[in-house]
Amino acid sequence: MTHQRSVRFRRSPHLVSYWRDGALAVRNYETGVVVLVPPSAFELLDLFDDWQPASVAELPGLSVSDVRRVLGHLEDATLLQRSGRTTRRPSAMDMWQPWNPAAGFFHMSTRDVRFIDPLETARALRRKARTTPPPAPVKRYPGARRYQLPRVRSDGEFARVLLERRTWRQFAKQSVTLDDLAALLGLTGGIQQWVSLRGQGDLPLKTSPSGGARHPIELYVCARRVDGLPAGLYHYDGSRHRMNLLTRHARRVRVQRYLPTQFWYEGAAVLVFFTAVSARYLWKYTYARAYRALLIEAGHQCQTFCLVATSLGLAPFCSMALADSRIEQDLGLDGVSESVLYAAGVGTRPAGMVSASRPAGFRPLDVRLNTRVLRRAPR
Repeated sequence: MTHQRSVRFRRSPHLVSYWRDGALAVRNYETGVVVLVPPSAFELLDLFDDWQPASVAELPGLSVSDVRRVLGHLEDATLLQRSGRTTRRPSAMDMWQPWNPAAGFFHMSTRDVRFIDPLETARALRRKARTTPPPAPVKRYPGARRYQLPRVRSDGEFARVLLERRTWRQFAKQSVTLDDLAALLGLTGGIQQWVSLRGQGDLPLKTSPSGGARHPIELYVCARRVDGLPAGLYHYDGSRHRMNLLTRHARRVRVQRYLPTQFWYEGAAVLVFFTAVSARYLWKYTYARAYRALLIEAGHQCQTFCLVATSLGLAPFCSMALADSRIEQDLGLDGVSESVLYAAGVGTRPAGMVSASRPAGFRPLDVRLNTRVLRRAPR
């Protein structure tokens, strides 16, 4: 009995509740467990704001055996934590306390999605469009006074790169050169300069903007066919412009291990994962809105990667169809203090092909120039 009295319980600090289909749902966003509970369960959970013995739950109408059974159910659902079965050390999600529950709930609820086969999705969307047309692709103001702008000159090198940037889905079998990979990584995630701020030390400056120069984004490379670089997983050190080998691959890893259903990227020579080290932002920005910036900064760097690849005459792509946990497991990340947000990749272009391609099974794109914007067609 002494052992039983020493056992204590605490309500998980990562719970969110909401109504779903007329029932009250409670989700532990750290564990991903969702359970339906009666409203009376909140009275019980409220008793365990901090570590408490089971006896505090001996409410009128509940026997000792009833209390133990109910607490056991709440523990199984990860709504309660039991002493002795938890390390009592702060978890990675505890470190997000200034951002939670908003950021933590969104972050954990949108991981490890089950993606649908793209061909099936295309068929489903065609059926949906027959009864529910898609929303208009542009916004109009019919009664507004209009001022026509001159058409844009597109014959400069910078404009050419912007207009050529497309998502490629077919690739040649040639390897990417080490020089091209160095340019891709160095111009995307390399630290170009350092700036010193009093009280904050040296802060990095890159080709993409970052709030407070915190630069939370890290780059990891799955090298599949790179001249002069063994196949494997690497971390790119943007301060020293070098690759740190994490895992060497005896044989090529299939792209769909990391990008489920994205079969058309199997010919890519390189995959790049954009991760975020959340502590860099949490140190300065202690409000949940800062989580938006992590996502936006991954987008900044991914677009830079695609533009650099285009300027090098390579075939880039980007994808949000991530197997989050699998990627993070292979990279040795916990998914919270550092988590994968975005992926990109590159290969060499098939001979004679100068524009982005569609994979087998899809009709060729019907592409038309918008002459209201451009003065001349991109090549």
